[in-house]
Amino acid sequence: MAEIPPPSPRMTTMGWYSSPVEEIEDAAGEIMLLWSLQQPTIRKPNSLVRQSSQTLPLDSCGHSLTILQSPSSMATPGVTGAVMWDSGLVLAKFLEHSADAAALSLPGKRAVELGAGCGLVGCVAALLGAHVVLTDLPDRLRLLRKNVHSNLGGQVRGSARVEELTWGDDVDPDLVAPSHPDLVLGSDVVYSEAAVPDLLCTMKALSGEYTTIFLSGELRNEAVLEYFLEAAMEDFLVGHVDQEQWHPDYRSPRVALFVMVKKKKKKMEQERELL
Repeated sequence: MAEIPPPSPRMTTMGWYSSPVEEIEDAAGEIMLLWSLQQPTIRKPNSLVRQSSQTLPLDSCGHSLTILQSPSSMATPGVTGAVMWDSGLVLAKFLEHSADAAALSLPGKRAVELGAGCGLVGCVAALLGAHVVLTDLPDRLRLLRKNVHSNLGGQVRGSARVEELTWGDDVDPDLVAPSHPDLVLGSDVVYSEAAVPDLLCTMKALSGEYTTIFLSGELRNEAVLEYFLEAAMEDFLVGHVDQEQWHPDYRSPRVALFVMVKKKKKKMEQERELL
């Protein structure tokens, strides 16, 4: 008897991103594929950044950026946003590459970056024409503001400002008024099971019918990522963005990139009836 081939992945477009992505239907299966195909644990970490340096130079959108880092802050438990990670560089250059390829249009879009850290992703989004609010915890805002002011001081197509945001708390009304943001961005924001419920609470609060979320992340702990994907899929459609769609010079087997949109209310009700 002939062996039945596995079903083909469901390819679809999501939100403002016009390139087709593979819709994730099984969190455990996605984790198994990521770890088996990309083998992140045997790859060199942070091959795209230099975390020991005080600065990270980068050319983007016709600008020469200098991202300030604070390597000494990494000695403080729980502080990871004081330096750049590969996932942040991947997401920033993905946005630039997608705009160049006409797969994503940012001019005039309203965007919120979660856990902005050094602020590279939000700065690039602003250079591409988005009006960005870069958010993080209160003790992370000083370095974030420095990077925004030093890198966006000249002519910028969009705009950027820094605002405090603690996941799980009520979001500032100005982030969702007069409408929800068009884009929510985050790099390396899925790092512990304890933080997932609050992160998803904030993502849901920021997401409207036309909001598109882009999340990149370091592949460290498969259990944490599986937990996040399972929980996220209750309220969001989640797509895996293949590395072929990333910037060709900024790819890493230790990083995954996802695009998400909020499920329509009718679809959510139908799925819950099937449970």
